[in-house]
Amino acid sequence: MRVLVLGVGDTFTKVHYTTSALIEAPGGYVLLDCPDLIHRVIHEGTSKAGWSVDSQDVHDVLLTHLHGDHCNGLESLAFAHRYRQYRPDAPTGQLSVHTSRPVADRLWERLAPAMDAADTGTPRTADDFFQLHVLEPETDASIAGLTIRCRFTTHPLPTIGLLISDGQWTLGWSGDTGFDQAHIDWLAQSDVIVHESNLSVAHTPIESLNALPDDLRARMCLVHLPDNFDQSATDIRVLREGDMLEGP
Repeated sequence: MRVLVLGVGDTFTKVHYTTSALIEAPGGYVLLDCPDLIHRVIHEGTSKAGWSVDSQDVHDVLLTHLHGDHCNGLESLAFAHRYRQYRPDAPTGQLSVHTSRPVADRLWERLAPAMDAADTGTPRTADDFFQLHVLEPETDASIAGLTIRCRFTTHPLPTIGLLISDGQWTLGWSGDTGFDQAHIDWLAQSDVIVHESNLSVAHTPIESLNALPDDLRARMCLVHLPDNFDQSATDIRVLREGDMLEGP
């Protein structure tokens, strides 16, 4: 498993893409959240990394929640899969989205106004574009050869954090969250922790992460940062687009 960081910014960023990643898994590529400009985000990130990957090579999406900076790209990515945009030779089909029950229940409500227009006389439904797979908290799921486990975070919308493992090493992904010591303890099972930090009460202040034990901070990396984040305010690694995370 290799994890390519595609975006590190928050919803108001002017200089980054919003927070997301692409995972090279044993069974294919898994997108972790699906922000705006997703085709460009994947193209630029994989080109920088030397990967030959097109957005239509991505068939699985791990979706943490329904804030736009994490899900706005789903409309375009699903259309591309259905109509083989850019890649006439690519297989057409549904996009597999793996997420929590509250997100799965409302995903089509969010997307339908832009996607349910009839082109064959019958209005489209979610099943025309997506295979929805519900992740149950604290229950292992298998996606593209990876073992995935989720936990709800502290955030205004239902949001999940993730533990992602290939059997050799485990990535912890905080998801958007206010500071939650129980969530930190859960993420501490992983070898590498990607944790968000931002300014509002819906997010985790850097001061809270700075107060964690040295060994935990040494395994931690930061994303979802404001553009004016002062890197001198912490000794925790700040991620950038194009960074790669991988095990031993």
